[in-house]
Amino acid sequence: MQNNKILKGLLAVSAAAAMFGAVGVQAQTSLSSNPSQTGTTSAGKQNASGKTTHEGTIDNSNSTGMENRAKQTSGTGSSGMAGQSAAGMSDKNAKSTGSSSMGASGAGQSAAGAATGAKLGAADEKAVKDMAMADMAEVETGKLALSKSQNSDVKAFAQQMVDDHGQALTKVQALAQARGVTLPTELDAKHKAMSAKLEKMSGDAFDKAYMKNAGVKDHKTVLAKLKSDARKIKDADVKALADQHVPVVEQHLKSAEQMHMAKSGTTAGK
Repeated sequence: MQNNKILKGLLAVSAAAAMFGAVGVQAQTSLSSNPSQTGTTSAGKQNASGKTTHEGTIDNSNSTGMENRAKQTSGTGSSGMAGQSAAGMSDKNAKSTGSSSMGASGAGQSAAGAATGAKLGAADEKAVKDMAMADMAEVETGKLALSKSQNSDVKAFAQQMVDDHGQALTKVQALAQARGVTLPTELDAKHKAMSAKLEKMSGDAFDKAYMKNAGVKDHKTVLAKLKSDARKIKDADVKALADQHVPVVEQHLKSAEQMHMAKSGTTAGK
């Protein structure tokens, strides 16, 4: 009986040893067939080079190397892009500065466009209306002279009035429309009276009256108003327009004075 117990104990121990041996073999087989799940083999640890060891162990440091290279590339790309962006911004700033510089140099020429819609002060509005009335009067009396005079010099002068003051009136109208100024649509009482008087005249009498009134007197009055208004004008656009009128009116006045003196006492048609 005692021998049987010993035999059974030995068999139990052998069975347990065999079972643990089988488990150990299975575990070793599993590790050998899937080395990626462990960083080492029985031969040793992962190497630092990122290469596969001869025992079949795969070192994950390859991915670390790729990450490092990616970071370097990303850093270089970011620096490059930053440089390009800075260069682009610099170029834009340079263009902007150039545009501002050019805008400043051409501010006088484009002032009307920049100030469109800005309401004029009373003095500026008066100056615009005075210029409009002067231009309208010279155009109307000029057309009257073209239809009634037989004198070539008078007709030439009248044509110049129609052309020059017609162009000036167009500029005044454009400025008035942009700045909300309502211009007169007909001649004032003084100019209506002068036109009515000239309408009744003909021949040499008409030529003398036209050159004396529309030529000399009217241009003297206009020139005096322009200079008077100029001292009160504050708006740059209105000032520029008045400055354009002055030399034209001065030239007209000089021509009218010369013609009036030369034609005084002459017969129309010469």
